[in-house]
Amino acid sequence: MDKFLINKDEAVLVIVDIQERLAAVMSERQKVVDNCLHLVETAKLLDIPVILNEQYPKGLGPTVIEIKEALRHVAPLEKLTFSCCRGDSFPAGLASTDRKKVILAGMETHVCVLQTCVDLLKQGYAVHAVSDAICSRTKENYTTAIEFMRDAGAVITCTETVLFQLLEKAGTEEFKIISKRIK
Repeated sequence: MDKFLINKDEAVLVIVDIQERLAAVMSERQKVVDNCLHLVETAKLLDIPVILNEQYPKGLGPTVIEIKEALRHVAPLEKLTFSCCRGDSFPAGLASTDRKKVILAGMETHVCVLQTCVDLLKQGYAVHAVSDAICSRTKENYTTAIEFMRDAGAVITCTETVLFQLLEKAGTEEFKIISKRIK
């Protein structure tokens, strides 16, 4: 398995904890939400499964409205553990997709995203951590976590790289839709 390449038939999009109260304290909130929406819309166009996670929603609130509306058909998986992989529903949900390449986005880089990434790598998944669809409250925590994930074996990438790897070629209807979306 070539971990650096990703295609629509191998991929699953995992969104970690982009919730109201957490997002409210993120300086990069809008960029991360917008890039997650690009990933979500591409996943919907290409029939890529999406798994939405929420960390203790009673305390952190629900998923932000923009993402919640884009994923009306996806029920969020609630968790108390920082790593999605240690939650009650996520392992079975991920296994049921039969996909081994995870596109990873969410909040916070140095806590839940990092711990999920490391657990996924330990379980043999190839992880593409989408650097502009992930954030932390501080730049230092974000940078440290991105370096940590790279050192652990994740592919550090960006939204447009993922979109165009999944689309594979220009001229298709999907390409036209996504190209217009990101302009």
